[in-house]
Amino acid sequence: MSGCTTTITLNGKTFLLIGTAHVSRDSIEEVKKIITDEKPDIVCVELDQARYNSITQTDSWEKLDLAKVFKEGKGFLLIANLVLASFQRRLGNELGVKPGEEMKVAVETAKEMGIPYSLCDREVHTTLRRAWARCGLWSKSKLLASLLASAFSNEKLNEQEIEKLKNRSELDGMMNELAEYLPPVKAVLIDERDRYLASKIWTSMPLNVEQSTQKKIAAVVGAGHMQGMISHLEKIASGEKNTDVSELDTIPPSGILSKAAGFIIPAAIIALIAIGFIGKGADVGLEMILRWIIWNGSLAALGSLIALAHPLAILVSLLGAPIATLNPFIGVGIFSGLVQITFCKPRVSDVQNITQDAVSIKGVYKNRITKALLVFFLSSLGGMIGNFISFPAIAGLLGS
Repeated sequence: MSGCTTTITLNGKTFLLIGTAHVSRDSIEEVKKIITDEKPDIVCVELDQARYNSITQTDSWEKLDLAKVFKEGKGFLLIANLVLASFQRRLGNELGVKPGEEMKVAVETAKEMGIPYSLCDREVHTTLRRAWARCGLWSKSKLLASLLASAFSNEKLNEQEIEKLKNRSELDGMMNELAEYLPPVKAVLIDERDRYLASKIWTSMPLNVEQSTQKKIAAVVGAGHMQGMISHLEKIASGEKNTDVSELDTIPPSGILSKAAGFIIPAAIIALIAIGFIGKGADVGLEMILRWIIWNGSLAALGSLIALAHPLAILVSLLGAPIATLNPFIGVGIFSGLVQITFCKPRVSDVQNITQDAVSIKGVYKNRITKALLVFFLSSLGGMIGNFISFPAIAGLLGS
């Protein structure tokens, strides 16, 4: 077989592993040809239900309830998901190929031939939340910087460079770079999903086919998962590993330090101000409150201003940041984001063009959905920076 395709037989099951590049025209043609020629008993694809819906349903973004996203604290997850989708969309636009088209073609070909198919990937929000939970503060900062850099990068890739990404030598280099730069992210995005995909693919055979003599499974996955999946399939076949991956579908609980962090900052600020009133008098105490509100609120408002938010969203950022700081369960971005979408309601065109607009700074500011997300993000970032700056600013008054 051509391209990045491997056939292995384990315990009476033949696996046709088709490694693809997600914006490759050659991958689309290869996937359709292999499924048509080989006629497998089942076709597995590296998709979860949400991503399958997004590439097959034109109205998937129309069902987005942005207010609900903000209220449930999923703003950062939506931003990460949109940035990743937009990065692939930009590459696809350059090459004339829709991201994930080879997965869609695999399912469509299976349907045409009457072959069952299975969506074998982990739910994307679970993957993103596990990756975020595994990162410390420094890794989270690097991850956000990488996401934003990839979203607005002007780097161009041609079809030859895309096809090279399916070669193992190229992939090894990329995986090594990712492991060195962000080990926790690589562990979740690549290593965990290698195991998850291998387990779901192994158990995907329908019951009525399981009893037959022919057990041929075609799996369409990103080329970066090929080697890891093969290793896990071999371990499952030998009995070294089982197929239970339920723990990979859970979000790790926050550690004691992480849980306490949300209360430490407000408690420390309140304690400092109380010490100021008791030890230095009302004038110093009031000055500490004023400095805290100015630093915290003004930087959150500055974030909203940079996002060109609605004036009321800027005002809410200014007044809401100090309140949000005292409550570890809410963030100022929730307030500013809700106000932004209330007074600048998304239009039909914003929904239709969201992934296209998200690939450029101009588009982000023009689209009311991405602009609301930008208001949410920058006001949250400003409030966070304000917390760190205001603490030494008010503490310094105690020594004066």
